[in-house]
Amino acid sequence: MRTASVNRDTLETKIKVSVNLDGKGTGKFDTGVPFLEHMMDQIARHGMIDLDISCDGDIHIDDHHTVEDIGITLGKAITQALGDKKGMTRYGHAYVPLDEALSRVVIDFSGRPGLTMNVPFTQKRIGNFDTELFYEFFQGFVNHALVTLHIDCIRGFNAHHQIETVFKAFGRALRMALTPDPRMEGAMPSTKGVL
Repeated sequence: MRTASVNRDTLETKIKVSVNLDGKGTGKFDTGVPFLEHMMDQIARHGMIDLDISCDGDIHIDDHHTVEDIGITLGKAITQALGDKKGMTRYGHAYVPLDEALSRVVIDFSGRPGLTMNVPFTQKRIGNFDTELFYEFFQGFVNHALVTLHIDCIRGFNAHHQIETVFKAFGRALRMALTPDPRMEGAMPSTKGVL
Protein backbone atom coordinates (compact mmCIF):
# COMPACT_ATOMS: atom_id res chain seq x y z
CA MET A 1 0.00 0.00 0.00
CA ARG A 2 1.25 3.47 -0.91
CA THR A 3 0.52 5.30 2.32
CA ALA A 4 2.10 8.05 4.40
CA SER A 5 1.45 10.24 7.42
CA VAL A 6 3.21 13.59 7.78
CA ASN A 7 3.13 16.04 10.69
CA ARG A 8 4.09 19.68 10.26
CA ASP A 9 4.28 21.86 13.36
CA THR A 10 5.09 25.57 13.21
CA LEU A 11 4.22 28.57 15.36
CA GLU A 12 1.30 29.18 12.96
CA THR A 13 -0.12 25.70 12.33
CA LYS A 14 -0.04 22.15 13.62
CA ILE A 15 -1.00 19.79 10.81
CA LYS A 16 -1.31 16.06 10.31
CA VAL A 17 -1.98 14.62 6.86
CA SER A 18 -2.44 10.90 6.19
CA VAL A 19 -2.85 9.60 2.64
CA ASN A 20 -3.55 6.28 0.97
CA LEU A 21 -2.93 6.65 -2.76
CA ASP A 22 -4.71 3.35 -3.44
CA GLY A 23 -7.79 4.17 -1.40
CA LYS A 24 -11.51 4.39 -2.04
CA GLY A 25 -11.85 8.18 -2.01
CA THR A 26 -12.76 8.67 1.63
CA GLY A 27 -11.99 11.85 3.49
CA LYS A 28 -11.88 13.05 7.08
CA PHE A 29 -11.17 16.74 7.63
CA ASP A 30 -10.85 18.95 10.68
CA THR A 31 -9.17 22.22 9.65
CA GLY A 32 -11.41 25.00 10.93
CA VAL A 33 -11.90 26.16 7.31
CA PRO A 34 -15.15 24.57 6.01
CA PHE A 35 -14.81 25.65 2.37
CA LEU A 36 -11.27 24.25 2.19
CA GLU A 37 -12.56 20.98 3.65
CA HIS A 38 -15.20 20.88 0.89
CA MET A 39 -12.39 21.21 -1.68
CA MET A 40 -10.22 18.57 0.04
CA ASP A 41 -13.19 16.22 -0.23
CA GLN A 42 -13.17 16.79 -4.00
CA ILE A 43 -9.52 15.68 -4.15
CA ALA A 44 -10.26 12.55 -2.12
CA ARG A 45 -13.40 11.51 -3.99
CA HIS A 46 -12.25 12.26 -7.52
CA GLY A 47 -8.65 11.19 -6.93
CA MET A 48 -9.69 7.94 -5.21
CA ILE A 49 -7.23 8.91 -2.49
CA ASP A 50 -8.06 8.38 1.17
CA LEU A 51 -7.25 11.62 2.99
CA ASP A 52 -7.25 12.43 6.69
CA ILE A 53 -6.30 16.05 7.34
CA SER A 54 -6.35 17.85 10.68
CA CYS A 55 -5.06 21.33 11.39
CA ASP A 56 -4.95 23.60 14.40
CA GLY A 57 -4.08 26.92 12.81
CA ASP A 58 -4.15 30.62 13.57
CA ILE A 59 -7.48 31.17 11.81
CA HIS A 60 -8.27 33.89 14.36
CA ILE A 61 -5.86 35.97 12.22
CA ASP A 62 -7.01 34.64 8.84
CA ASP A 63 -7.02 31.40 6.83
CA HIS A 64 -3.77 32.02 4.95
CA HIS A 65 -1.35 29.93 7.02
CA THR A 66 -3.79 27.04 7.35
CA VAL A 67 -4.52 26.85 3.61
CA GLU A 68 -0.89 27.20 2.49
CA ASP A 69 0.49 24.81 5.12
CA ILE A 70 -2.08 22.13 4.29
CA GLY A 71 -0.93 22.37 0.65
CA ILE A 72 2.68 21.97 1.79
CA THR A 73 1.93 19.00 4.04
CA LEU A 74 -0.27 17.26 1.47
CA GLY A 75 2.54 17.61 -1.08
CA LYS A 76 5.02 16.04 1.35
CA ALA A 77 2.64 13.19 2.19
CA ILE A 78 1.96 12.29 -1.44
CA THR A 79 5.70 12.39 -2.24
CA GLN A 80 6.45 10.12 0.71
CA ALA A 81 3.66 7.68 -0.22
CA LEU A 82 4.87 7.53 -3.84
CA GLY A 83 8.33 6.34 -2.92
CA ASP A 84 10.70 5.99 -5.88
CA LYS A 85 7.99 6.71 -8.50
CA LYS A 86 8.83 3.54 -10.44
CA GLY A 87 5.96 2.10 -12.45
CA MET A 88 3.68 5.13 -12.08
CA THR A 89 1.90 6.76 -15.02
CA ARG A 90 3.56 10.10 -14.08
CA TYR A 91 1.35 12.42 -16.18
CA GLY A 92 -2.29 13.18 -15.55
CA HIS A 93 -4.89 15.53 -16.95
CA ALA A 94 -8.60 16.19 -16.63
CA TYR A 95 -11.31 18.51 -17.86
CA VAL A 96 -14.22 18.89 -15.43
CA PRO A 97 -17.43 20.90 -15.89
CA LEU A 98 -19.88 22.09 -13.25
CA ASP A 99 -22.86 23.81 -14.82
CA GLU A 100 -21.44 26.87 -16.63
CA ALA A 101 -17.87 26.40 -15.36
CA LEU A 102 -15.15 24.31 -17.00
CA SER A 103 -11.59 23.75 -15.78
CA ARG A 104 -8.54 21.84 -17.00
CA VAL A 105 -5.71 20.54 -14.80
CA VAL A 106 -2.52 18.91 -16.08
CA ILE A 107 0.13 17.45 -13.75
CA ASP A 108 3.57 15.93 -14.18
CA PHE A 109 5.42 14.25 -11.30
CA SER A 110 8.62 15.51 -12.88
CA GLY A 111 10.65 16.25 -9.76
CA ARG A 112 10.65 19.91 -10.85
CA PRO A 113 8.25 22.27 -9.04
CA GLY A 114 6.35 24.66 -11.27
CA LEU A 115 2.88 26.18 -11.08
CA THR A 116 0.99 27.95 -13.82
CA MET A 117 -2.48 28.91 -12.63
CA ASN A 118 -5.00 30.91 -14.61
CA VAL A 119 -8.28 31.17 -12.72
CA PRO A 120 -9.98 34.55 -13.32
CA PHE A 121 -12.18 34.47 -10.25
CA THR A 122 -15.42 36.39 -10.66
CA GLN A 123 -15.52 37.08 -6.90
CA LYS A 124 -12.80 37.76 -4.33
CA ARG A 125 -14.62 35.75 -1.67
CA ILE A 126 -16.77 32.64 -1.47
CA GLY A 127 -18.65 33.17 1.75
CA ASN A 128 -15.86 34.09 4.18
CA PHE A 129 -13.15 32.41 2.11
CA ASP A 130 -10.61 34.49 0.16
CA THR A 131 -10.30 32.94 -3.33
CA GLU A 132 -6.68 34.15 -3.65
CA LEU A 133 -5.67 31.59 -1.03
CA PHE A 134 -6.11 28.75 -3.50
CA TYR A 135 -3.00 29.92 -5.33
CA GLU A 136 -1.12 29.62 -2.01
CA PHE A 137 -2.49 26.10 -1.50
CA PHE A 138 -1.37 24.92 -4.92
CA GLN A 139 2.02 26.69 -4.69
CA GLY A 140 2.69 24.97 -1.37
CA PHE A 141 1.63 21.63 -2.85
CA VAL A 142 3.77 22.04 -5.98
CA ASN A 143 6.88 23.06 -4.03
CA HIS A 144 6.74 20.00 -1.78
CA ALA A 145 5.32 17.36 -4.14
CA LEU A 146 7.91 18.45 -6.74
CA VAL A 147 5.39 18.50 -9.57
CA THR A 148 4.71 20.66 -12.58
CA LEU A 149 1.07 21.76 -12.41
CA HIS A 150 -1.01 23.70 -14.94
CA ILE A 151 -4.45 24.90 -13.83
CA ASP A 152 -6.84 26.73 -16.15
CA CYS A 153 -10.44 27.72 -15.54
CA ILE A 154 -11.61 27.99 -19.12
CA ARG A 155 -15.00 29.52 -18.33
CA GLY A 156 -17.43 30.18 -15.54
CA PHE A 157 -19.18 33.05 -13.76
CA ASN A 158 -19.97 31.42 -10.41
CA ALA A 159 -16.78 31.51 -8.30
CA HIS A 160 -17.84 28.45 -6.28
CA HIS A 161 -18.29 26.51 -9.51
CA GLN A 162 -14.96 27.80 -10.84
CA ILE A 163 -12.91 26.54 -7.91
CA GLU A 164 -14.87 23.32 -7.49
CA THR A 165 -14.17 22.37 -11.11
CA VAL A 166 -10.47 23.06 -10.46
CA PHE A 167 -10.36 20.77 -7.42
CA LYS A 168 -12.36 18.00 -9.09
CA ALA A 169 -10.06 18.17 -12.12
CA PHE A 170 -7.02 18.23 -9.82
CA GLY A 171 -8.26 15.07 -8.09
CA ARG A 172 -8.85 13.29 -11.39
CA ALA A 173 -5.47 14.39 -12.80
CA LEU A 174 -3.79 13.10 -9.63
CA ARG A 175 -5.63 9.80 -9.99
CA MET A 176 -4.39 9.36 -13.55
CA ALA A 177 -0.79 10.32 -12.77
CA LEU A 178 -0.52 8.22 -9.61
CA THR A 179 -2.00 5.07 -11.14
CA PRO A 180 0.59 2.32 -11.60
CA ASP A 181 1.10 1.42 -15.26
CA PRO A 182 1.40 -2.38 -15.51
CA ARG A 183 3.33 -2.03 -18.77
CA MET A 184 6.09 -0.15 -16.92
CA GLU A 185 6.87 -3.25 -14.80
CA GLY A 186 8.50 -1.12 -12.12
CA ALA A 187 10.55 0.97 -14.58
CA MET A 188 11.17 4.68 -14.10
CA PRO A 189 8.82 6.72 -16.33
CA SER A 190 11.61 8.98 -17.58
CA THR A 191 14.31 8.82 -20.23
CA LYS A 192 16.66 10.27 -17.60
CA GLY A 193 16.19 7.18 -15.44
CA VAL A 194 15.30 9.34 -12.44
CA LEU A 195 12.53 11.73 -11.39
